[in-house]
Amino acid sequence: MKKLMLLNAVSAIALTATMFGVSPGFAADKVTLTYLADSNWVKAPEKELAKKFEEQTGIAIDFQIVPSDQYTNVLKTKLNSGEATDIFGGQSGVTDLTLNYNVEKNAVDLSGEAWAKQEDPLVAAQSTVNGKLYGLTYWDTLGYVWVVNYNKATFKKFGLEPPKTYAEFKALCQKLKDGGVQPLYEPISDGWHHVLWFPELGPRYEQASPGLADKLNTNKEKFADDKTMLTDLTELKEMFDLGFFGENALSDTFADRTKAMSDGKIAMFMAQSAFPQDLHKDYPNISADDFGAFVMPLADNQLLNINPAGPTHFIYSGSKHVAEAKQYLDFLTKPENLQTYLDGEPQFFTLPFPGVKAKFSPDLQAFMDAHKDARGVVYQTQINYVNSQWMDIGKDITAMFTGAQTPEDVLKNLDKRRADFADAAKDPAWNK
Repeated sequence: MKKLMLLNAVSAIALTATMFGVSPGFAADKVTLTYLADSNWVKAPEKELAKKFEEQTGIAIDFQIVPSDQYTNVLKTKLNSGEATDIFGGQSGVTDLTLNYNVEKNAVDLSGEAWAKQEDPLVAAQSTVNGKLYGLTYWDTLGYVWVVNYNKATFKKFGLEPPKTYAEFKALCQKLKDGGVQPLYEPISDGWHHVLWFPELGPRYEQASPGLADKLNTNKEKFADDKTMLTDLTELKEMFDLGFFGENALSDTFADRTKAMSDGKIAMFMAQSAFPQDLHKDYPNISADDFGAFVMPLADNQLLNINPAGPTHFIYSGSKHVAEAKQYLDFLTKPENLQTYLDGEPQFFTLPFPGVKAKFSPDLQAFMDAHKDARGVVYQTQINYVNSQWMDIGKDITAMFTGAQTPEDVLKNLDKRRADFADAAKDPAWNK
């Protein structure tokens, strides 16, 4: 009799579940993955893919979005309390991985996942600590590079070609200036843009002194001792002194960049590769194809500066749903889903996986192809304690422009701040 009553009860539960459209046992087994992220990191296409993932697997994604200015503190609080979400977002970059997220303790090793072998090596390296991959960088880290965008018509008028050396760059700038055209737009007043001319040339520094990045990160070398860095800053100072940035560089603003470049009175602007599209958006009469690009040629650089760090998905080591979280990351990296994500995000040109159809213009695609084997990682990502002092470096370079500091002073100040950051982090390389 008891068995019969039990069977009847089970049947009643199953019938009720069926009446309400729920498969028996499904509600009890349903998994919802919590995902904490900065408000700028979760794009609309990923939310659509998450819905598709739930339809296919029954596993839901609960996006817990936090404003950018609060995100780092919220995440650190959750990690320190042992109550982090199943998946958490973070900026890749080896320094951030160790100092901000302590991934060796707080994240799951993803080295064995199928997609891990497909991710662009430069990008994967920024999510790797001691040989183990801890994150999936689901972001366009390769399409947005800082390059010198130049007005093709102006270059043609003056008989100019993209320079291969600093001497050629200096000569073409002088020819433009002599012809009544401001060579470059450089908005120094914002405090950050002019800094790019220095750490973005990390690939060149590394080319000139192989292994320099490792020596800097282990405190075996100083910025102030590197001749190529000194050359870069000395040439940057000369560009300012020769008036190549125009008479109003100290007061020019980044917000006015498209306006400044819209009438042909300025020939070049060092900006991200998407700048011509931004210019076309603001001034439809200007085609993105009216501009070309070349790498920053200070210190005779001809390498493309890649910043392969970006918003990255990490699986919390304390999650009860590690297998399901891995399943979600695997789903996101399926070729068809990568393409759906890229096609649906207007700000992205490409993704760091093979097989995706990039959205570069023909000219930009040719430029990227030409530098496929001639590229390297920027120093604000490669070198510890550089990115965190960006605005301070900006103040020093501005002081260099105005004569209050020398290029040597800029490098010495950078070393001093690095030592302070390292001391605060109890970095053993500085505290021997």
